[in-house]
Amino acid sequence: MVQPSLRALIDGELYVPGLSAEYVANTYGIPLADVAKLGSAENPHGASPKARAAVEAALGRLSVYPDWTAQALRIAIAKKFDLDPDGVVCGSGETEVISMVIRAFAGPDEAVLMHELCFPLYRIYATCEGRRPIYAPMGKDFTFEMDRYIALMQRERPRIAFLTTPHNPSGRLLPEADIRRVCESADPRTLVVLDEAYIHYSETPGSAHLLRDYPNLIVLRTFSKAYGLAGLRIGFGMARNLALIEPLRRIKPTWNMGQLQIAGGVAGIEDDAHVARAVQTISDSRADVQARMAGMDRFRMVPGSRSNFFLTEILDPALGASDVFHQLLEQGVIVKDGNDILGLGDRYLRVDLNLQKHMDRFLRALSEVRAPSRV
Repeated sequence: MVQPSLRALIDGELYVPGLSAEYVANTYGIPLADVAKLGSAENPHGASPKARAAVEAALGRLSVYPDWTAQALRIAIAKKFDLDPDGVVCGSGETEVISMVIRAFAGPDEAVLMHELCFPLYRIYATCEGRRPIYAPMGKDFTFEMDRYIALMQRERPRIAFLTTPHNPSGRLLPEADIRRVCESADPRTLVVLDEAYIHYSETPGSAHLLRDYPNLIVLRTFSKAYGLAGLRIGFGMARNLALIEPLRRIKPTWNMGQLQIAGGVAGIEDDAHVARAVQTISDSRADVQARMAGMDRFRMVPGSRSNFFLTEILDPALGASDVFHQLLEQGVIVKDGNDILGLGDRYLRVDLNLQKHMDRFLRALSEVRAPSRV
């Protein structure tokens, strides 16, 4: 009988994405426009208008193979970050770049370090590739415990050390001083991978400038969030040390970026107005929701998020995450069930920040949640 190479490819962990608005509208009979989709961290204002126009203009090139390295997009990204274009690799979403990094820089059964609560695909990809995830603990309210992270890194000497800022799913921002400490404390064979998928929402420029100082650092970013291009699937990795990018170019699928992805990315990365609008909406929403949830006694907004989502802690002992998740769905609100995120569990939900009408619907539905009867 034919079998895959690893057991994890048969019964390993699967990523659980946020539900679609169409599913909830059809299942619960709620008008599609009224569904509050707060489980996928999408841009509240949709796609970058510049990217949309560029995609439409590129439709005439659908029959033509794209440049296999997405050269035009790499040049646009390099210009934005003052890099050599050869220091940029593009992927079909940042998630593809994550998988490429794990395959290229960690061998079978070699360690890949991440926080115990992390973006699940670090762990899923590592496991499915036969690599060995190791986990650094986090503190109360999922604060970073960087002394413990560094101690574990120095003891285990992993081939890859993942850092995420803002952290997913807590939204916490990792201080630059801690990023520097990790880069400076790492074993010479350890690649430090800094995932900045949500960095725009922190209202900081991020840490791409650290690439000048650390040849063991690669920074990952995406067009899915602040640029509103989740449906196009565009992500990238960048480094000053070109030796970090060359293996990724060799391991990536040859034509992994299509004509529409390249055109949308080249235009989108210059749409600063669209990014600024999304960031302002999220910032305003965060402050409003924080103030309104402060008056609740059964739920708590976990402090510290600098992203376009936050954690809601369930304080009512009669409720669990799945109970609340399903009751919110009945009211047309999609969030992420903490039971679907390894390391988060039954006392938490991850909730996006979005337009005022969607946050109003979420808070109203949350206030109406009732403890289920237990038989």
